[in-house]
Amino acid sequence: MLESLSIVLYLVITLAVPTLAIWGWVRWARSVQPRTPSSTISLIGFALSNVSAALAIATAVYAQVSGGFSYYDPVLIDIYGTGLLLSLGGLACGLVGLLRPNPLRWHAPVCCVAMFVFWLLSAVRE
Repeated sequence: MLESLSIVLYLVITLAVPTLAIWGWVRWARSVQPRTPSSTISLIGFALSNVSAALAIATAVYAQVSGGFSYYDPVLIDIYGTGLLLSLGGLACGLVGLLRPNPLRWHAPVCCVAMFVFWLLSAVRE
């Protein structure tokens, strides 16, 4: 039961994060609001979540090209740690960005939480 729940959650995150990322960048680009410190901090948090997602994609591509990682590969463990730190840093910025309305007010924390859960599930499934 728990294994199937983690697989469903993993798939939902895999589909939701790219959708939220594209929607967030379009929303930020179309915004006519002046750039405030709050919106800049939200942008930083959103960018960190996108870097975390890009790391996940790059890791998957590398694993396919190189034949995969060995069990408890130190490089893979470091990648998990980096992804977790990126998503936590983005979450911290995203939470600070919640203080005032801005185009990425909710996108940044939601993407960061999703990426944090993604990295946790990936590490646990290792």
